[in-house]
Amino acid sequence: MLRSALLAGARSARCRTVVERTPMMRPIVDRFVAGTTVDDAIHTAHVITADRLVSLDHLGEEDTTDPGQAARNVEAYRIALRRLGDEGLATKAEVSVKLSALGKAVSTDGDKIALDNTRLICVAADAAGTIVTVDMEDHTMTDTTLSIVRELRKDFPSTGVVLQAYLRRTEADCADLAYQGSRIRLCKGAYKEPASVAYQNKSEVDASYVRCLRILMEGKGYPMVASHDARMIRIAEELAIRTNRSAEDFEFQMLYGVRPRTQQEIAARGFRMRSYVPFGTEWYPYFMRRLAERPANLTFFLNSLVHRN
Repeated sequence: MLRSALLAGARSARCRTVVERTPMMRPIVDRFVAGTTVDDAIHTAHVITADRLVSLDHLGEEDTTDPGQAARNVEAYRIALRRLGDEGLATKAEVSVKLSALGKAVSTDGDKIALDNTRLICVAADAAGTIVTVDMEDHTMTDTTLSIVRELRKDFPSTGVVLQAYLRRTEADCADLAYQGSRIRLCKGAYKEPASVAYQNKSEVDASYVRCLRILMEGKGYPMVASHDARMIRIAEELAIRTNRSAEDFEFQMLYGVRPRTQQEIAARGFRMRSYVPFGTEWYPYFMRRLAERPANLTFFLNSLVHRN
């Protein structure tokens, strides 16, 4: 019920106005969103890359049906990527993109527009000396996203993609994609999906995550373990040992601002630890989805604000 309410709130203009205008919410938002500008994102990247890695996510308008808005989102990434290159951050920072923000929802040739726009970002990333990961959205986008990533990998083989363990199809997708050079970020999933396509029970999602993670660790690709769950982190370490993966052969990922002390501890133990850093003016839907991803995240967010750990 709480998850449904948070997801509904993510789509509500009234709820957004309340959150944006409530002063007590500002410190919480600032803790988990790097800011609204490229300067904010680059400053945060400098701080984090002292001991960790970064993936920058520009929070532009999602589900845009306007090609002009999609082009503006592309330009924001190109500016950020030039800055990453100019400031020597490219070896430690990549970018993450969403197809819905790059033209997928445009009524005419949306898939082509999204592919072309993502390709422009890949070109800019390559010029800067870094790479791109394509985020996964709701289940209706899965086939399109994987198709676009396969096309991009013809010219940019290091392009990453996200898979969501709560989808029933994801074990098969992991098996298909666990090949040499393939970069896969495995997360649990953030969207409300029907039972016909997604596991609904937490224990089922957790079990699926472990099965998917085992496939990726046993494969030849580069797994990116996106989880705040201490048990999943422990299992990932155990699987890495069993599959003879070195600390350079996979990485952990967590959201910026969530469990920062744990992120630092993982990095201090010699593992690759990447913080997913969002920035931009359209932060509200992202913020609400992260709360809804698991209702326990609400506790994470509030406890982090109180304890600053």
